[in-house]
Amino acid sequence: MTSGFGVLWDLDGTLADTNEFHFQSWMAVLPEYQIPFSRESFQAVFGMNNVKTLAMLLGHTPAPELVAEIGGRKEHLFRETIRGRLQALPGVRAWLERLQAAGVRQAIATSAPEANVDAMMDELNLRHYFDAIVPGADLPGKPDPAVFLKAARSINVPPERCVVVEDAVAGVAAARRAGMKCVAVTTTNPAHALREQGAHVVVDRLDALPLDTFERLLAD
Repeated sequence: MTSGFGVLWDLDGTLADTNEFHFQSWMAVLPEYQIPFSRESFQAVFGMNNVKTLAMLLGHTPAPELVAEIGGRKEHLFRETIRGRLQALPGVRAWLERLQAAGVRQAIATSAPEANVDAMMDELNLRHYFDAIVPGADLPGKPDPAVFLKAARSINVPPERCVVVEDAVAGVAAARRAGMKCVAVTTTNPAHALREQGAHVVVDRLDALPLDTFERLLAD
């Protein structure tokens, strides 16, 4: 594998399967605010930051104070819930090691708040693989490409030389809007939904990803 490109990793659902932890945390908090929530609505908002999530659930953009209150309670509960229970998804560690050994620059580009990112990195022990970690909670949420563009700048790699690894339809759309290639894993969404958003490669697990995937994508 040759270097000279960057890989931007989503976190939730890509490096680790956090879906159920997030779902249960939202379910514990939202009823107190009379905000309807279900598996179906969770599927629709997964991958978005809290501002976009609450806007989708409410049908309007909530006041910043309400976002901070609800989001703060939910994220605190999430961090408590993952303690001692979080594991990297199959193939993740092998790919991180392979890319690092080849000199490929890697970054996390996530909608998660910084405190969540820190908690997850501590649980997973993956921090040393990344040249940059970019939490996007204060950026325009995916499918806006802001977090991916910032991550590309942070590792000094142009967008057209970056490959995004994602699981959410909003994240795939954001990667394409950023002008980047995208590998998608079906942790959260079915393959057809990821392809509809423009994912270049879709796999069920990262340990099934062909070894020449990144070079082939950037050769196109």
